[in-house]
Amino acid sequence: MVVCTIIARCGKLNKTAFVVYSDYAARMNELSRPRRKNILPVVSFVTFIGFLDTHLLIPVMALYAHEMGAGIGIVGLIIGLYSIVNTPANIFAGRLVDRVGYRLPLVAGLIGDAVSMFLYTLCRFPFHLALVRVLHGITGGMVGPSTMSAIAHHGGETRRGRSMAVYGMSLAAATLVGYGLSGFIASRFGFKVVFWLGGALLVIGAALALWLPGSGRRDTTGLKASPGEGWQKVKDLLRRRGLIRPYCTIFAQYFSFGGVVTLLPLYLKNQGMEAFHVGILLAAFAVMFIVLQMPMGTLSDRVGRAGLTAAGLALGIVALVLLPWMKAFPLLIVVMALYGAAYGMIFPSVSAMVADHTAEDERGLGTGIFHALLTAGVAVGAPVIGWTGGMMGVERGLILSAGVMVIALVVTTVVRKNI
Repeated sequence: MVVCTIIARCGKLNKTAFVVYSDYAARMNELSRPRRKNILPVVSFVTFIGFLDTHLLIPVMALYAHEMGAGIGIVGLIIGLYSIVNTPANIFAGRLVDRVGYRLPLVAGLIGDAVSMFLYTLCRFPFHLALVRVLHGITGGMVGPSTMSAIAHHGGETRRGRSMAVYGMSLAAATLVGYGLSGFIASRFGFKVVFWLGGALLVIGAALALWLPGSGRRDTTGLKASPGEGWQKVKDLLRRRGLIRPYCTIFAQYFSFGGVVTLLPLYLKNQGMEAFHVGILLAAFAVMFIVLQMPMGTLSDRVGRAGLTAAGLALGIVALVLLPWMKAFPLLIVVMALYGAAYGMIFPSVSAMVADHTAEDERGLGTGIFHALLTAGVAVGAPVIGWTGGMMGVERGLILSAGVMVIALVVTTVVRKNI
């Protein structure tokens, strides 16, 4: 009887100890898990670092390739290789995000970008540089879908516009800082310091990305999916009515931007201005882009995204049509600020639309297509508008760069009526 009593009491003690331990373990897990409100700033900072390397290279890559003996044609090929490889890499990386979550591809992409930045310092011939550009384009394609999926995952359904505004601010800040910092460092300390700085920052970004909570594997069956099934999913997303508007808009937006960055320096040169003036105008564009992201993202959560997207496209068209008519530098600043305001209205809305119209298990692919179209827009717009400007004149080329935005405005209006 005594033995039975002792055993019963021991059983109760074991149950009590188990409950206490379980409660303790749950509390420790909760404390060790990063809070959601602390995740978005980290993701936005990692996004800034993840895109900063690309913008650090844009002002110096042509000069670096030319220093190695590359001709004009080879220089263009070396610069374009990144976009050529990066466009499909975004789609494949987006599918990978759907399979394994966003953290692993993000860390791998940041580390790969860091390795690429360090490898640039070892290049001796243009062929070496071309190979590193291919590697950089592949690994860089992992960063966009991963960071955008992370923002969408942690931003909440009712605040996606605001969350995507933070994301857009990170991209715009990377553009502004990268363009401004790169030329200064290269002129003072040489090209290799630019590469080492970018690589070191990417290592820091990869370490921060490891701190992010893993989103887990969401699509284990996708690991066995055939390439045909993967492309079918891409086609399904491209044809989805709710995604037509953001996909058309982001391509048109960056197609026109590719044309502007190609022809704007030539236009200013014809007006007797210098590279300094180009930098000021691009800075005015970027600052306005950054400033309007948050209020426009918040507004899109309250009043809807379609109206702001259409308004942003219309404002961008007006700015591009006015640009070649402006001769005075202060007026050019105003027009470029309007162009930046158009981008600030468009980006939070269209990026939030991607999250709105994709399920959890396909959001990586949806954001991958989004970033692929963004990259493709610049890659296609720059040579097409550049060729147009060469054939018809710089002024007409700048005006015609708004043509794709007009098409996007028509498409988004038609889609809006049919939804």
